Amino acid sequence: MAMAISSGLPAPCSLLMATLMLLIVQAQSITRHYNFNVQMANVTRLCGTKGIVTVNGEYPGPALLAREGDRVVVRVTNRVAHNVTLHWHGIRQLRSGWADGPAYVTQCPIQTGQSYVYDFTVTGQRGTLWWHAHISWLRATVYGAIVILPKHGVPYPFPPPHEEVPVVLGEWWRADTEAVVRQALRTGGAPNISDAFTINGLPGPLYNCSAKGTTTYTFKLKVEPGKTYMLRLVNAALNDELFFSVANHTLTVVEVDAVYVKPFTVKTLIISPGQTTNVLLTAKPFYPKANFYMLAAPYSTIRPGTFDNTTVAGILEYQKPGSPSMSSFDKDLPLFKPVLPRFNDTGFVTNFTSKLRSLATPQYPAAVPRSVDKRFFFTVGLGTLPCPANTTCQGPTNKTQFAAAMNNVSLVLPSTALLQSHFTGVSRGVYGSNFPVTPLLKFNYTGAPPNNTNVAKGTKLLVLPFNASVELVMQDTSILGFESHPLHLHGFNFFVVGQGFGNYDAVNDPAKFNLVDPVERNTVGVPAGGWVAIRFLADNPGVWFMHCHLEVHTTWGLRMAWLVLDGSLPNQKLLPPPADLPKC
Repeated sequence: MAMAISSGLPAPCSLLMATLMLLIVQAQSITRHYNFNVQMANVTRLCGTKGIVTVNGEYPGPALLAREGDRVVVRVTNRVAHNVTLHWHGIRQLRSGWADGPAYVTQCPIQTGQSYVYDFTVTGQRGTLWWHAHISWLRATVYGAIVILPKHGVPYPFPPPHEEVPVVLGEWWRADTEAVVRQALRTGGAPNISDAFTINGLPGPLYNCSAKGTTTYTFKLKVEPGKTYMLRLVNAALNDELFFSVANHTLTVVEVDAVYVKPFTVKTLIISPGQTTNVLLTAKPFYPKANFYMLAAPYSTIRPGTFDNTTVAGILEYQKPGSPSMSSFDKDLPLFKPVLPRFNDTGFVTNFTSKLRSLATPQYPAAVPRSVDKRFFFTVGLGTLPCPANTTCQGPTNKTQFAAAMNNVSLVLPSTALLQSHFTGVSRGVYGSNFPVTPLLKFNYTGAPPNNTNVAKGTKLLVLPFNASVELVMQDTSILGFESHPLHLHGFNFFVVGQGFGNYDAVNDPAKFNLVDPVERNTVGVPAGGWVAIRFLADNPGVWFMHCHLEVHTTWGLRMAWLVLDGSLPNQKLLPPPADLPKC
């Protein structure tokens, strides 16, 4: 498109102005509009067909594409019998907490037949995030990738790939997952485990029945020799951390949770529910005359307990030399399988996570808070509640039901939204501002568990002044067994400055903290039988959910919320709610 500029300036100045204006136009952000219809769809997996909740009839749901700086407007219309909300996992939501999505935290649910517009700007982020339902267990099938490209003209800090491919890991139940969680809550027991894992919605050939339809139910990545591919990995599983590997190929990690990291190369990686990881896979230089499994299988330290100890497979296949297009799967070629770590290999997990480091360059600095205004210590783990009177349960004993808590408080969600109660100043009867800053129950957290494992129930928030620098140590406990807990903080990124095993030592452990290039992310695993320390700046006013991203633990109450107060300046205050904010 030609552009005429009349400025009266000499020709060289006019040319300079025209160039500058063109650069400004190219750098301008745009508004991207999406329509998400939440609707039922019949889907066949593992030789069975069932109706599932989807967005736009797609499973997984549609990918949301944006560039850093773009405004994103998503109109969500609920056409199913369930109440619905959507969460844009990892999006900072600066001053736009009304668009964050967790039910009864930042909004009331979207009721059947109603719509709500999520309106937010992608600020200072680029990479892979994801969206999912954030009420009950609907995210079992309601999820999709968020792909955030850098601003126009800004390259990746690594060689550009030939192709970028979302690889979304999920979890599949033959049963209705809403019925699964209802039964668990009714009995006080653990929910039934899933029947399969999926890659981009497909369980692959290693499951019974699924193998008969290898072409239909297996994800395939078709590559050309010598080309590099960026896999945008998302763990959308409900309850399982997953190992991931591609046979006879290496993976170079370049980003986690939409933050670039110092590249490092592995054969296998670990990814927890809620986390994203971008990896570069370079195809072999010549046609290998073979196909290669990509596998994902769970990491679990649950003892006693059960988990879905199955493996999902996709297939990496090469274009044949001289072939005009990507060839179809050749079952006569050798099919190589990677060797994954044992399901309880905590040493592997620790080794992998210790390699994660921020770039810490002038363009992508690691702005970790060096000083701390507020220090907190949270225990994170399981517990019990007594059975209702005159009943028996299927919990750890027939007189108890499973529960979970942070600092011994199991969060009870209110019947209205916490953020709206805060904004309107009507908090009485909705929440208290007295979440404990240290554990209510003190004991040897990684030693013998206490005799009384009951947790307290309540709706308590922890209040932070605007712009406070926060250090939080999260400690796993031995109650009902050690377990890794992937903790997700809404509204913020944080820096993982330290972690270790055993009980956190407040005197000696801080000296080992990495304050130079710690990894920055939004979801971190609290090590099984250990602790993790994070730091963040409370620069985003609103009410922000923090919870375990194992859905079963969130259901049992392993969740809390921060209330970050407004700052003094106009651009430090929560914006007013939109007119179409759903009502409870």
